Amino acid sequence: MTLTLTLVVPCYREANRLQPERFVEFLDATEGTRLLFVDDGSPDETPRVLAALAAQRPARVEILALTRNVGKGEAVRQGLLRALETDTELVGFWDADLATPLELIDDFRAVLATRSDIHWVLGSRWRGLGRHIHRRASRHYASRVFATVASLLLGLPIYDTQCGAKLFRANEMLRRTLAEPFGARWVFDVEMLARLVAESRSGRVPPVETFAYELPLSRWVHDGHSHLGWTDFLVAIGDLYGIWARYLRAGISGKARRE
Repeated sequence: MTLTLTLVVPCYREANRLQPERFVEFLDATEGTRLLFVDDGSPDETPRVLAALAAQRPARVEILALTRNVGKGEAVRQGLLRALETDTELVGFWDADLATPLELIDDFRAVLATRSDIHWVLGSRWRGLGRHIHRRASRHYASRVFATVASLLLGLPIYDTQCGAKLFRANEMLRRTLAEPFGARWVFDVEMLARLVAESRSGRVPPVETFAYELPLSRWVHDGHSHLGWTDFLVAIGDLYGIWARYLRAGISGKARRE
């Protein structure tokens, strides 16, 4: 039995690279899936492109239009909260550029369908034999530095925090994780995990590594275009410190005192 899914797709200035036909083909080939596009105050033709897409499959495509640009993290958060209001078993988010092909959603769903202990499935761009993971070397190595620092701060053996493909069970744990706006504009993925780590330390949820699962992607191809530059990378590093200070520092200090 296919678990029902509402998939959030955040969009900002995506008019020139959005591929409506691929989303339509995906819906026609997939059961139990709805798409929720969040237009993050795009100043270009993105609203028109999304409206035309929704008109093709109105029963399965919804548009959430934000009146101003709030950043990817808040756009995803608002989209997931809207998705959680529907009668769906799973929610998730997926980058609009489809660097992660939509057909890989079946792999994510399979983990959640066969592993009742898993609640979060996180795409992981692991470059290994037999996998087609393609991006510029500079972005790959910058990502590895960032992911290593994030892993150390979180205290989790996570390889890739920033892959834009993630699925979750629609449950109260996720609702609590999304209850407050994120402090980080771009690295909200890390902030979500940090909130879970903090809840785990207080005993409200089990250890994160017992219910979160990293799924190595078989294919991921970046199109060479990005709204992020090197200045955003430096901001993201600063955001990591803010996340650590807000959610994790107290727990580490408390542990040190107890020891």
